[in-house]
Amino acid sequence: MTAKLIDGKLISGQIKDEVKAEITKITNAGGKAPALAVVIVGDDPASKIYVSHKEKACDYTGITSRKLELPAETREGELLALIDELNNDSGINGILVQLPLPRHINADKVLLAIKPEKDVDCFHPFNVGLLATGGGELLPCTPAGVIELLKRSNIEIEGKNCVVIGRSNIVGKPMAALLLQENGTPTICHSRTKKLTEVAKTADILIAALGKPRFVTKEMVKPGAVVIDVGIHNIDGKKLCGDVDFESVAEVASHITPVPGGVGPMTIAMLMRNCLTAWERVQ
Repeated sequence: MTAKLIDGKLISGQIKDEVKAEITKITNAGGKAPALAVVIVGDDPASKIYVSHKEKACDYTGITSRKLELPAETREGELLALIDELNNDSGINGILVQLPLPRHINADKVLLAIKPEKDVDCFHPFNVGLLATGGGELLPCTPAGVIELLKRSNIEIEGKNCVVIGRSNIVGKPMAALLLQENGTPTICHSRTKKLTEVAKTADILIAALGKPRFVTKEMVKPGAVVIDVGIHNIDGKKLCGDVDFESVAEVASHITPVPGGVGPMTIAMLMRNCLTAWERVQ
């Protein structure tokens, strides 16, 4: 392997330490710590793991965590009523509804119900609109985490060709918007993109977020490119991998994120930062 590893565990730890220091200042001055409400509906095992990771990060940084577990048969109206209650609770700064939701609940309707100022996932159309126009203080956690990985690894974004493979509302689209804010030149690729390999190979910074195991191979990567792998997959219940064929791509890339230990930890670290930002906005 020739590529240098970008250590998401290390960098996410730095961000959580920064958030912790700020919250310690708040509480030492007699203030009340930021509070995050996490709503989980049903018994999805992966969701429970994600929520436990968020709880641990809250405990570490000093953010008050309030978990609200609802049964899978919860009606949409009941969930919306709970969100309304949290919206009007001045003691709650951030609201996070863990996805996926049961099929009988309209996720878009639920996410739209969260007040934009408490939308720490940055899924609300109001916050997405701010992002698209170059503004906003609450940023989508995974894309913002990618930007921090690049910056804290001393990787220049300005003027670079940045290719994002994937056009989801959660990663692909906001990723392109944040790269633009950093004066990068983003291209979004997707399943209908013609000559995808050729387009990918133009990238100085290649971000894989398409949800297909080991899709990106060394043939798609320009020598010396920086490769960021947003995907995570459990292969046969044994081994985790990303959207990038790590072993082959590491032979040609200059920098690469591992899976696990790359982008994943950054998502939760940026969630903690968003909770602090949401608290600061109402002071």
